[in-house]
Amino acid sequence: MPAFRTEHLETLVALVEEGTFDAAASRLSVTPSAISQRIKAMEKATGQVLVQRSNPVEPTAAGDIALRYGRQMKLLEDEAARALALEEGEGGAVTVPLAINADSLGTWFMEALARFQPSGVVFEVFREDQEHTTSLLRAGKVMAAVTSTAEAVQGCRSELLGTMTYHPVCSPGFLEKHLEGKATPKRLGQVPVVDFDRKDQTQNRFFREYAGRPLRAPRHYIPTSSDYARAIVLGLGWGLLPDQQCAAELKLGELVEFAPKQAIAVPLYWQRWTLESPLLEGLTEAVKDVAAREMRQR
Repeated sequence: MPAFRTEHLETLVALVEEGTFDAAASRLSVTPSAISQRIKAMEKATGQVLVQRSNPVEPTAAGDIALRYGRQMKLLEDEAARALALEEGEGGAVTVPLAINADSLGTWFMEALARFQPSGVVFEVFREDQEHTTSLLRAGKVMAAVTSTAEAVQGCRSELLGTMTYHPVCSPGFLEKHLEGKATPKRLGQVPVVDFDRKDQTQNRFFREYAGRPLRAPRHYIPTSSDYARAIVLGLGWGLLPDQQCAAELKLGELVEFAPKQAIAVPLYWQRWTLESPLLEGLTEAVKDVAAREMRQR
């Protein structure tokens, strides 16, 4: 890694976060020309293009590496400032970006953030499918992530949090109206299914194991965790829900589990930068404590 100047790293972070040279210049109180010159100086030092001059600006693979380095340096700088009681960062606060899958965000993760509330720290949460959160870590856009990927991203450590169990469920009315009281593979593959978004592979994975073939069915896309669960309770289609979102409804008879032996267990991991940071250590402990209570442990 070349010996980048601090202001150059700060410029790269601002440019990627703001998306344009003008916006980055406004944030740093310099001219767009100064932003361009700093980026060109970094590219000359590395011998590689660091950002695509698109709208918004996107980092290249080399830019991702420099971006992660810049954010790590900024975290250390902010933590030192806090330790010295200096006011640094936006609004005097350290921003901690995190990538969290929707089901964790909608069930247990917010409690971990509430438990960990040091002064002068704010969170920016990126909601992403658990199979894709590591891409944000790899790009240096977040400091930590909840993911289904066990293998640690380069520069990160990975720890098992526990297992979320997903149950195939539908409303009693849906079972009778669309499935004639029994969810056979043939019937299930022809009736509406509810997916979180177009990246969601949970229902596809379940059906492939249940029926031995790909799922080709009409689909609803409901991209918020609580509304996704509500859509299934209201009978829009069938889908898989974690314990935390269906246990009470199953007990009340608002949902039925039509294939209880086919529940899917998804191990979740906490991946975070290996950087020695009291802030990340404290957050990690809060996340692990709440996850130990809310998820099944091996």
